[in-house]
Formats: sequence, C-alpha cells, structure tokens
Amino acid sequence: MSQIRALFENLESRFKPSASTDLTAVFQYQLKEGEHFHFDINNGQCTLGEGIHESPSVTMKMKFDTLKKLSNGELDGMKALMFGKLKVSGDMMLASRLPHLFPLKR
Repeated sequence: MSQIRALFENLESRFKPSASTDLTAVFQYQLKEGEHFHFDINNGQCTLGEGIHESPSVTMKMKFDTLKKLSNGELDGMKALMFGKLKVSGDMMLASRLPHLFPLKR
C-alpha cells in the first residue's frame, strides 16, 4: 500500500459522523504527485474513493507533504492557503469544515 493511500485511509478512520449530520458533499484531493482521492460524505457516512470524482463540492490541490502536515496538525489550513501551499476551488466553506469532520487523534 502506498504511503499516500495509507494517509487517506487514516483520515477515513478519523471521520466523525456526528459532525456531518445532514451533509452531502464530495471533498476532492488532487496531489501534485499525481494521485487523486475523494471523500464522499452523505448523511453521516464517509466513503473513500480513488481518482477524480465527476462532481466534487470542493477540490483541494496540494503536495503530499502539505497534506501530511495538515492531517497531523503541523500546518493550519488557512496558513497553507495564504502561503500558496493549498489551492481550493468550489465551496470554500465546506473545506473549512474538514478539521471537524476528520479531527486529530489525541
């Protein structure tokens, strides 16, 4: 299993259904290294998919290293945006919900 896929599977395991009540959205990740994954969230259920979804709600483009730092709390999403390490298209408000949907494990 690739290191990238393992990170996405770890994120999926952290999914908090109570934070997604009445949410239907697709979070698309496009990594500069060429791999693409998405989370399809539908009323408390989260499904990890590989590839590019046909109609994502929000798309985030970044390097794998940036994703790693975002997912382990080393980097804040707003700082990543401001410094150009993260590009977001689509529903920006959805992207801001990610820390609540996939909280850090303590």
